[in-house]
Amino acid sequence: MAAVTRAGDDAERSDGEQRRQMNTAPAHLAGKRSRDAVGARDKDAWLAVFADDAIVEDPIGPSHFDPEGKGHRGRDAISAFWDKAIAPTDKIEFVFRDTYQCGNEEANVGHIVITAAGHQVTAEGVFTYKADNDGKLLALRAYWEVDQATASARKI
Repeated sequence: MAAVTRAGDDAERSDGEQRRQMNTAPAHLAGKRSRDAVGARDKDAWLAVFADDAIVEDPIGPSHFDPEGKGHRGRDAISAFWDKAIAPTDKIEFVFRDTYQCGNEEANVGHIVITAAGHQVTAEGVFTYKADNDGKLLALRAYWEVDQATASARKI
């Protein structure tokens, strides 16, 4: 994992110390809870990660999950997103090769592998989390291209 650090404050810390700090940051912990809940297929645990006025934009912009491209704001809309985008899948795997943190936000570069109905789709992109100081997600945003992900579909 890569960490973004401020010159001066973190310059003298070892890489291990930077990783420990990153692993306890609110955005990192909230993102991990989100991914763990998706992996466990636990909708209630996933919804509990979000602040009441949070937004999910996955992907950002118009898609079959969000035709207007305005995102899913608030607990009810985020719950409906789960039902439409996560519940129909068999498995979702998160594979991040780089992680960058700034304040209460985290950006992860990598891909998500979605398995459903005997097929796999890979969404390459940047996946971000913004948390409040209490560790609740304020925003989950995913930068991936629908056409590229669709073109990756393969039967398994």
